[in-house]
Amino acid sequence: MIATVQEKYDRLAPIMNEQLRRQWAGCEAMAIGRGGISAVAQATGLSRNTISRGMQEIEETMPEVAARAREGRIRKPGGGRLPMSSNDETLVTDLRRLLESTTRGEPDCPLLWTCKSTRNLAAELNAEGHSVSHMTVDRLLWEMGYSLQADRKTREGASHPDRNAQFEHINAKVRQFQRRGQPTVSVDSKKRELLGDFKNNGREWRPRGSPRPVRTHDFRDPNLGVGIPYGVFDLERNEGWVSVGVSHETSEFAVASIRQWWRRMGRRVYPDARELLITADSGGSNGARRHLWKWCLQQLADETGLKISVCHFPPGTSKWNKIEHRMFCHIAENWRGQPLVSRAVIVNLIGHTKTKEGLKIHAKLDEETYSKGVKVSKSEYNAIRIIRDEFHGDWNYRIDPRDY
Repeated sequence: MIATVQEKYDRLAPIMNEQLRRQWAGCEAMAIGRGGISAVAQATGLSRNTISRGMQEIEETMPEVAARAREGRIRKPGGGRLPMSSNDETLVTDLRRLLESTTRGEPDCPLLWTCKSTRNLAAELNAEGHSVSHMTVDRLLWEMGYSLQADRKTREGASHPDRNAQFEHINAKVRQFQRRGQPTVSVDSKKRELLGDFKNNGREWRPRGSPRPVRTHDFRDPNLGVGIPYGVFDLERNEGWVSVGVSHETSEFAVASIRQWWRRMGRRVYPDARELLITADSGGSNGARRHLWKWCLQQLADETGLKISVCHFPPGTSKWNKIEHRMFCHIAENWRGQPLVSRAVIVNLIGHTKTKEGLKIHAKLDEETYSKGVKVSKSEYNAIRIIRDEFHGDWNYRIDPRDY
């Protein structure tokens, strides 16, 4: 036992001061128990009085140390260097003024047109006569209740006065179709994706220290091009179809994707269907004001014999489209951190997207070329058999098949 204490003391003595040495010796003596003072004195060469004093200091300070530990403090109250704000009475006030002026948008604020980083804030405070580092500014910001936050998309701008009424109209229409066993789908286009070894947001599990190397800059690869997913989501069956285009997002491409869904999925599960309800955004390739969209739907109605009803969401409410949070969000989660290096990769990642709720998605590449700027003549548009609803006929309408 004496040899063990001596070995520990020889290793620790060079890094301990006088106070720490006697308190360590006292701790060892207390741990040994009866005869501990003599044993430690023999092993370390310290006097018995020194060891006894160390034991006394430990017993006196233990309650205080335990209390500080419970409070999350290490030093005694009042210990350590005083905070900068105590020596500089106007520091916090001036920092708050800088932050509030940028929030109010005062044109004279020096940080109005710069990033409000801790370094920029510290530089401005130093220019006003303070002596402060960016680390101190960081600490002060946390104490003042500030934190790093990203912008949140919550302001939708001025909403249409019939917005809620249109939502109710869409819900009633969907329930009406589903009660009759007629298909109802939600359609939309996902954002255009660059094909190649580009960075894709998100993370995936890989061996530690070996992230996947990708290109530094997101410049389009002319050999690989882009992938444009257009989705059709069956609201009743929780199934979806995605056509991945390679040219342009046009109304022809949108209706071609709906056509593929009907041929490969829809008519198989709805053999008795006579109508089809489509819910879509009011803009984009399936916009409510696009003549080409309606003309292509007329062709689809003629081919399938379906009466195609369309309900558009009010402007600025695309996030309420069911396909966004019941299909597209799961696709984005499935390919997070995965570079979309080829057309096959994007199709396979979409097609293998599944959820615990039973979502199934079929995907196929559409290599057709869809040209931009295709115009519908006046005579062609007048030939569309469009029947507009009494409520907002610009958002709600039906296109019937033409009899030849």
